[in-house]
Amino acid sequence: MKKAVIYINQFFGQIGGEDKADFEPIIKEGTIGPAIELNKNLDAEVTHTIICGDNFMGSNTEEAIKRIISELKNIEFDIFFAGPAFQAGRYGVACGEICNAVKEEFNVPVITSMHIENPGVEMFKRDMYVFVGGHSAAKMRSDIKAMATFGNKLLKGEETLGAEVEGYYPRGIRHQIWRKDGKLGADRAVEMLIDKLYGRPFTTELPIPKTDIVPIAESIKDLKNATIALLNTGGIVPVDNPDRIQSASATRWGRYNIDGVDALKGGVYKTIHAGFDPAAADADPNVIAPIDALRVYEKEGKFKKLHEYFYSTVGTGTTQAEAKRMAQEILVHLKNEGIDGVIMVST
Repeated sequence: MKKAVIYINQFFGQIGGEDKADFEPIIKEGTIGPAIELNKNLDAEVTHTIICGDNFMGSNTEEAIKRIISELKNIEFDIFFAGPAFQAGRYGVACGEICNAVKEEFNVPVITSMHIENPGVEMFKRDMYVFVGGHSAAKMRSDIKAMATFGNKLLKGEETLGAEVEGYYPRGIRHQIWRKDGKLGADRAVEMLIDKLYGRPFTTELPIPKTDIVPIAESIKDLKNATIALLNTGGIVPVDNPDRIQSASATRWGRYNIDGVDALKGGVYKTIHAGFDPAAADADPNVIAPIDALRVYEKEGKFKKLHEYFYSTVGTGTTQAEAKRMAQEILVHLKNEGIDGVIMVST
């Protein structure tokens, strides 16, 4: 019987939540969490479950992969799964990293699943099968089933029908196929043209990805007389987080008065960002939101004034749609208050 291995994070591995995100990788025999559902749908036995904390994989990627690959060399398997990662950005990147490493080292099929807004999609969809997944764990069963169904095809050597039919993100790979209907390309092109002229639906055979093009802003012509605002996606907020900004997948933002403040103090401000170790930022919030450095520049006359508010949200897992909405809301304040330029600080 064919054998499979699956990678999951500390949460789905039943180790713990964010407090266990530094959990070091282990490989356990048998099925845990999502591996149980995968085993039910897969025409192979899931023999081992790999568990690793999202922070550990993100901060110690080479070490984590080295340990996992070393252990996998002692295990027989025919296919490898990771996730599903849903919209969890760190988890999605971790799934992509380990799948890439396993594919390169063992030359076996690798399959994962992520929501369209997961940054791992753009990072890894060209290198592996990344299935279109749900927003949250509510879609666990359907996401697992989609991965397993395709995995069964690969294990049996059956014909696969491409990204749109199978349900994974297009990988940008073009290759020749023999159409079963034998219809010539010229005939298909004319049929599409006629459908377009008559306003009927049609599907192009050469889709062109749509991308947002953001024009480069004009430079500030008179920096010495400019008012500058500070924005950050590092989650720097007052310690009570008055706007209840989420630590990941943020839908909220805040603006905080710093009039007369020369530096942000630990204990007064902190980070609520779930994508990195908060210790340094909690001790000195200026490492994320450098109010102290900007005050020095202001006093030196490099620009006229630092805006009396700084703006904050969290970037990890935040969707493009939510980020765009929040930016438009913040922009209203910046325009009304005559801001000439902004410094956007990330992590």
